Amino acid sequence: MKKNFTINLCGRLYQIDEDAYDMLQHYMASLHSYFGPQPGGDEIANDIEERIAELFDELKQQGTVAITIDHVKDIITRIGRPEQLAGDDAERADDAGYTNASASSSASYAKQGQAPKKLYRNPNDKMVAGVLSGLAAYTDTDVTFWRLGTVLFTFFYGTGLLLYIVLAIVLPQANTPEEQLRMKGKEVNPQNLADVVVDDQQKQPLQTSGLREVFSIILKVIIGFFVALAVVIGGALAIAFLGVLMTTVFALLMPASHAVTMPFTLGGMGLADVWADHPAMLIGFVVALLTVLFIPVYAIVHMVLSLLKKIKPMGVAQRIVLIVIWIIALCCLVPLGGSIGVMHDEYEREHRAERQNWMSDFDRDYMKRNGWKLLKHENCHGSYSSSGEYFLGNDKAYLDAYDNNCMAVYQVETQLLPADSGYFRISCNARAQGEGVYIYATTPSAGNRPLAKTMVPVYGNTGGKLWEEAREQLNDSALAQRARLIREANDGRGFGWSPVEVYVRLEHADTLCYGVSTDPAFTGEPYSSEWFSACDFKVEKVEEK
Repeated sequence: MKKNFTINLCGRLYQIDEDAYDMLQHYMASLHSYFGPQPGGDEIANDIEERIAELFDELKQQGTVAITIDHVKDIITRIGRPEQLAGDDAERADDAGYTNASASSSASYAKQGQAPKKLYRNPNDKMVAGVLSGLAAYTDTDVTFWRLGTVLFTFFYGTGLLLYIVLAIVLPQANTPEEQLRMKGKEVNPQNLADVVVDDQQKQPLQTSGLREVFSIILKVIIGFFVALAVVIGGALAIAFLGVLMTTVFALLMPASHAVTMPFTLGGMGLADVWADHPAMLIGFVVALLTVLFIPVYAIVHMVLSLLKKIKPMGVAQRIVLIVIWIIALCCLVPLGGSIGVMHDEYEREHRAERQNWMSDFDRDYMKRNGWKLLKHENCHGSYSSSGEYFLGNDKAYLDAYDNNCMAVYQVETQLLPADSGYFRISCNARAQGEGVYIYATTPSAGNRPLAKTMVPVYGNTGGKLWEEAREQLNDSALAQRARLIREANDGRGFGWSPVEVYVRLEHADTLCYGVSTDPAFTGEPYSSEWFSACDFKVEKVEEK
């Protein structure tokens, strides 16, 4: 049993059943949405409402208790033809005046409402998104040929499918009666609006030819295949997304150390050093990766639910926003992934070299903490740093290498990024048992040679310039306290440390590299020292001396 409603139309009450009420509401809403923005549009819509009320009055006078959907259909069909609204001049003298006004309004609207065709997706004859039936309506052709062409072009590297997807994203759907009329190139007037509303309420099955039916079946099979493929891909991407998310959470909860080699930890994935040096880069990569995985999963789930009529299809704006975000994430993901891969390989080579040369944890941590890169390490007996003979007598660590046969080839280097042009001073404290140990400065453009170098003074394991200067500091100042520690180190004999300075000029902004080398091939000088030590490096930009 259908429900009946009492409505108020132009100050008069009418009984109307549920279906008729829905159709009338739809029709009036379409009229107001279209006429409203037009000059005098509200007056036109109000005139039509008044005319509908008059026709309802006629039905009441004929004994109609409740207005049905058939009554509304009849009225909607008649409302666009003024000559049918005139009625009997003898019975209603004022009908002619109203009819003339209505006819004038309709004619005026028809003149300004006529619009050229516009391309839409057709929701009334669609197999996926209505793109091809929209193209058929726009070109006045049979949709079968468009579907056949799409199938054929799909076999050319997926061109047809790609174009279909692009058009499905870009083209709006003809949802309102006005848009459906524009899609077919019809005038937007009350009569045509009424026809659209009636068609929407009482759709007839599409008449299909044998050829059309065959291609429709083929297209459905192809679409079903791609939908199934999309579901499989979506499932795989969803699993990948959850895997990346869980791995990220687990890696953040576990210690970020290369010594922790458990699965799904930063150390186990070889990313501990990248996280330590470039955490923002790794965070950006993970966010971009999760975005690239999540958006396709969301789009596929949304598509499947919309095909099942569970939710509405995505709007054009939403699709474009998701595509733009996905492209941006992909453009970030590729270079970040490449950079992380390069750094990962570089760190792996360093660790491999460290393992091959039995570098201790003490050496590795010291090198990493102070930014040193071990370039050459031959005959160093697996020792690249030490502690215990610092000139202040404490256990501060320092660069150190030894070989009793004076055959150690050792070179460490670090960089200052970037360095402006000008004059720079690199200072440190160092000691050596023999000649051939050099503190140097260079740039990548200089090739395998130092731009400036200074040999470490040879004092061995006693004395040193720092010890000599400390012997002259005899007052009670803070400086004297430091001098006292230097004088008393090594039972008052000192440890052989001396200040060393290197001056270098950069003609233009460049990367300033500096370090220690015992390699004759690099320094150009012979090496004859059993050991050396160096620390306290500092770089300053100074006035040219």
